[in-house]
Amino acid sequence: MFSLLSDKLDDTFRKLRGLNKISESNIADAMREIRMALLDADVEYSVAREFIAHVKEQAMGEAVLKTVKPGEQIVKIFRDQLAELLGGEAAELNLTPPGRILVVGLNGAGKTTTSAKLARRLKAEGHKPLLVACDLIRPAAIDQLATLAKQIEVPVYTPSAGEKDVIRVAKDALKWAKEQEHDVIIFDTAGRQEVDEDLVEELRRLAKYLDAQESLLVADAATGQQAVRVAQAFDKAVGLTGIILTKLDGDARGGAALSMRAVTGKPIKFVGEGEKLDMFGPFVPVRMADRILGMGDIVGLVEKAAEKIDQESAMNSMSRMMSGEFNFNDFLQQMRMMQSLGPLEGLLGLLPGFSKLKKQLPEGALDPKKMKRMEAIVLSMTPAERANYKLLIPSRRRRIAKGSGVTEIEVNRFIKNFKQMKEMMGGKGKMGGLMKAMGKMNGGGMPDMSAMAQGGEMPDLSSMMGSGGMPDLSSLMGGGGKKPKMPGMGSMGGFGGLFRRRR
Repeated sequence: MFSLLSDKLDDTFRKLRGLNKISESNIADAMREIRMALLDADVEYSVAREFIAHVKEQAMGEAVLKTVKPGEQIVKIFRDQLAELLGGEAAELNLTPPGRILVVGLNGAGKTTTSAKLARRLKAEGHKPLLVACDLIRPAAIDQLATLAKQIEVPVYTPSAGEKDVIRVAKDALKWAKEQEHDVIIFDTAGRQEVDEDLVEELRRLAKYLDAQESLLVADAATGQQAVRVAQAFDKAVGLTGIILTKLDGDARGGAALSMRAVTGKPIKFVGEGEKLDMFGPFVPVRMADRILGMGDIVGLVEKAAEKIDQESAMNSMSRMMSGEFNFNDFLQQMRMMQSLGPLEGLLGLLPGFSKLKKQLPEGALDPKKMKRMEAIVLSMTPAERANYKLLIPSRRRRIAKGSGVTEIEVNRFIKNFKQMKEMMGGKGKMGGLMKAMGKMNGGGMPDMSAMAQGGEMPDLSSMMGSGGMPDLSSLMGGGGKKPKMPGMGSMGGFGGLFRRRR
């Protein structure tokens, strides 16, 4: 979402890092460029102006550390101020009994899906949530919530057909809830294309009746500065306690995220980064600031992997890789593990420096359709062929091409690249050495990332994206061109001196 802002800030920070002395004159141009980048990203004007003033004040008043270049120190000040603008500390839900959550927002923002995502997350955390359909304007919303509730196995209250009184629905739902074992009730409300008086009055009455512990605004991150006005209107109507940003996986400029917290004073509590019900998580300002600055989110990556990937299966696959037994069945399992983590571009976006790497990738290298084509090729093989690629003679390859809907050339390229990857994993070349090293680091599993997550020094990732280490899946379908190199920590802003853990 923040790619445009990240690119513009990266260009400016590259100039700042070369500064050997901080003065008002030599940072004036940089501050102007940063302000323009924020405005281009749809950050509200007064927010951008005040933010730049804070950064400049901090930069001019900061005692320069001898071990850190002045330019790098400005970048750190910007990062800290950005995290503060986004809220500073992560905000938690208030689930004090009776644990009522009112979900509000405009039509199309994703309220109903977000209500289900929130229920799913609370259930995973050990709570017993219930869902209540209070959108009496859009009948499909009631059916949608009921369908989603069934998927996540959470009880849902749906009003009778033709019901128009939202207070009566809430009253009946609370009676029903008493019969259920629960500790949280989530009320999905009606939305409009614009905030109108009817909607405001209905929400005002419902909020007063429920006296909810949380009133959460679901806002589409792509709405830009309009989202700020919407947040102010809903806050005035129901007294918001927090914001949930949706569609962060899109190409929104990101100004809404940077502006709403500052203008409304309400924390962003959760974010949705995809349509699937598991693509939802807490909003952590410091980690979001790091992502905007191209520093990635290793903690988020580790958390996502821990939640989705079966560690025993991953360790078995690692063992087979190191022993040279890796086959198409293993590859299919690895690919599905990656798919479970979400879109490849979003996943790699959590790695430091990926915004630079992305510019070097061939067009379409991260296209999710490529993974689907690779999966189709493997699924068109017989069990014996998946276990032993040497059986894939030309006639069999022609059959596989027809069965998977791709060309024979694509099948040949895929098999050739798989053979090369298998040889590297079997101990030939840098990848085999890295795989064996990884196996020793953490009892045969993945390397211990706790040092990274706690502010330790980031290793050079150049060997993990196609030139050794993590398999370059995009190359299996033939990306073309020279493989790009992931920049190491030294080329990502010199943050080692600022964030390296002291010993």
